[in-house]
Amino acid sequence: MDPGPGHEGGAEDWQCPLLCHCGLVDYQIFVQGSEHFQLEVRLLDQEGKVVAQGTGCRGQLQVPNAHLWWPYLMHEHPAYLYSLEVRVTTQTAAGPVSDFYTLPVGIRTVEVTERQFLINGKPFYFHGVNKHEDADIRGRGFDWALLVKDFNLLRWLGANAFRTSHYPYAEEVLQLCDRYGIVVIDESPGVGIVLAQSYGNRSLQHHLEVMGELVRRDKNHPAVVMWSVANEPASFLPPAGYYFKTLIAHTKALDPSRPVTFVTNSNYEADLGAPYVDVICVNSYYSWYHDYGHLEVIPLQLATQFENWYRTYQKPIIQSEYGAGAIPGFHQDPPVMFSEEYQKALLQQYHMVLDEKRKNYVVGELIWNFADFMTDQAPQRVMGNKKGIFTRQRQPKAAAFLLRERYWQLANDTRRPPAAGGAQCLESGLFHV
Repeated sequence: MDPGPGHEGGAEDWQCPLLCHCGLVDYQIFVQGSEHFQLEVRLLDQEGKVVAQGTGCRGQLQVPNAHLWWPYLMHEHPAYLYSLEVRVTTQTAAGPVSDFYTLPVGIRTVEVTERQFLINGKPFYFHGVNKHEDADIRGRGFDWALLVKDFNLLRWLGANAFRTSHYPYAEEVLQLCDRYGIVVIDESPGVGIVLAQSYGNRSLQHHLEVMGELVRRDKNHPAVVMWSVANEPASFLPPAGYYFKTLIAHTKALDPSRPVTFVTNSNYEADLGAPYVDVICVNSYYSWYHDYGHLEVIPLQLATQFENWYRTYQKPIIQSEYGAGAIPGFHQDPPVMFSEEYQKALLQQYHMVLDEKRKNYVVGELIWNFADFMTDQAPQRVMGNKKGIFTRQRQPKAAAFLLRERYWQLANDTRRPPAAGGAQCLESGLFHV
């Protein structure tokens, strides 16, 4: 996005359809088969009007008065998509033959500063979930009906983001994210990197190839705002520094337009990969995997966690996982583990600290998990992982209503209504649940 010379931001830039920005769409097209062909490229707006056009296999389209792609709840008209139409024509004995391919395109920018995550130059706060492609009828895998149900629940919840934990999801998922304005942290299947031999040259070479495949497949989705190269690796092991330095540099070379991270649960002093990420993503389960039942320790432990990470690295932080298991229908007061009351109370303790730290350098929170999911049988699992705020059948637990109230409030807190005297494009500056 190019604001153009002499442009100064104002209230109209924040919410209304932007009439002062020139959008830039870079394209590169690969054609297999005949070398004798002509390529025409057109960019169409949502009304079908051609707003830019070009020729050849590579170029840049300039879009005057571009409508930007905004996340859900960040704009009155989120997720604006253009259509990039590529038409190829070749000569045959019967005369010219043409074919065309259409790709949805969103125009937006992503930037990371020392304390903020910016989309289109405005601060963005991730309030969302971690997911799995899992449900009780079909098990793991892609399911259109389930996907539509999940997106309806995400919108009901007021979630604006999720992480593809811990593998790339089906392309149809990202297509819906583009359409609905749900922001994505796109994660590779780099999970379970916990042994020293996992950091060898063979593993690194494979991981580089995997990131190449992921970036090639998903780079054109405006909903994807950050790459995650791994989840909870043993990043304190000596080979981890070189491994993640190489891997992250490779990913940035493939796509300089997006920040890169990995999700850590290592100690801030020992993490050898953290110096190379753009955003610190931390998983922690205070008063769940230790200090069982002692909810009162969470504020001190969580605040200390954030302060240590930020003091050491001076980078924005996302609480990329937190939560507690709850068996639906189990109730106990005072709260005890696995009751719905305990899950709800634990989240409330986290939220108190998150509300304080998001004023400074915390830029997001992603609950673990969106819904219960099946796991291998083990003594610590009660018919799967029960940390979902929805059941495996997508019915809400008490925590879902708590989170819904919080996320809609966050949408109001982080949304900036137009200033007095500026362009008024909203009927109301606030969302109502």
